[in-house]
Amino acid sequence: MSTPEANTKPLRWLFLDLNSYFASIEQELRPELRNKPIGVVPVMTNATCCIAVSYEGKAFGVKTGTMVGDAKKLCPAMQFIEARHQLYVEYHHAIVQAVESCLPVAVVMSIDEMACRLMGSEQSLDKATRIAKNMKQAIRDKVGKTLRCSIGLAPNRFLAKVASDLQKPDGLVAIQAADLPQILYSLKLEDFPGVGPSMHKRLLLHGIQTVEQLCALPKAHLHKVWEGIVGERFWHWLRGDDIAEAPTQKGTVGHSHILPPDLRNDEAAFAVAQKLVQKAAMRLRKMRYYAGGLQLWLRFLGEQSWAAKTTMVECQDTLTMLEALHVLWQQKPAGKPLGVGATLFDLVPAHLHNLSLFEDPKRDKLMQAMDAINMKFGTDKVYFGGVHQVKHAAPTRIAFTSIPDLF
Repeated sequence: MSTPEANTKPLRWLFLDLNSYFASIEQELRPELRNKPIGVVPVMTNATCCIAVSYEGKAFGVKTGTMVGDAKKLCPAMQFIEARHQLYVEYHHAIVQAVESCLPVAVVMSIDEMACRLMGSEQSLDKATRIAKNMKQAIRDKVGKTLRCSIGLAPNRFLAKVASDLQKPDGLVAIQAADLPQILYSLKLEDFPGVGPSMHKRLLLHGIQTVEQLCALPKAHLHKVWEGIVGERFWHWLRGDDIAEAPTQKGTVGHSHILPPDLRNDEAAFAVAQKLVQKAAMRLRKMRYYAGGLQLWLRFLGEQSWAAKTTMVECQDTLTMLEALHVLWQQKPAGKPLGVGATLFDLVPAHLHNLSLFEDPKRDKLMQAMDAINMKFGTDKVYFGGVHQVKHAAPTRIAFTSIPDLF
């Protein structure tokens, strides 16, 4: 049951989730695709998966992550569109501007999710609801008339996200403190952010099968279930407390690419791997991190895959990483490559980086000059020669939690 203290918690957060974002952008730009099942894919091949699906396609059971071959069986009429990531980035920034014409954006969680703090009179249900409706209209007026979003209102950001998922597409749902926790009982455990397959399995092992059971547990029990402070935060979030999330430190930076048929040979695959390393290195420097290791991943014909890793002197410069890549490439098994990936790991923030006698200041200055040119005139204007033959391969891909800036 809700308590008098809970009833005093106002609506502090507005959470906005763009509906089927990539697919919606394509339907906005191409009227012939509207009201039709479409799947957005990274490359036109059956060996990849859908990274976005329109609501018309979802009605047939096709989801994000569904392999193209399976999607065709579920929905023979589905049309597949190759992703245009730079375009989605441009629309993202335009949407942020439209939202901020109504309320400042406090945090951007991903390419299609953002949250705003509600202050003062904005925290009343009537005022917050009006703001949410104005945001929806601002996106339609300023960005795209067919673009839709679902908005959640709640006492904390966690519950605001939960609310945004309750009504799609184009939803607007408020979870008020007075309704807690009963309003959550109809949900499934996996409906909560942070409860993925492994966490769901752990909850079941602890005898927690329903949200009602979860809400009834004391804080110390959730600490035990989560094996840490996150469990205590979860306890507070379920009760509407506006507890800040712990700052996170980036663990890896990487890119992968499914090779088109004309690049499925060792020479081209190695060139693509070099390009992926160069892209990851530029992101690393922009984030102000250093990397202490590199992992190479390859997928071959026959669904076989191979991976190897090596450590490096803690660095930011692309040349050192390319040298490490060359060493790893010599170890790869024979086979026809279908996909390649490169990941930098053992990341350290710049302020914790220890200077090394092996660092070459000339390399750092070269990287700074290349980054400055690419940021001013566009990515891929300056690059190392090994990637020239695949310059247009492995274009910008959006990690949902990392939105590239516009150059």
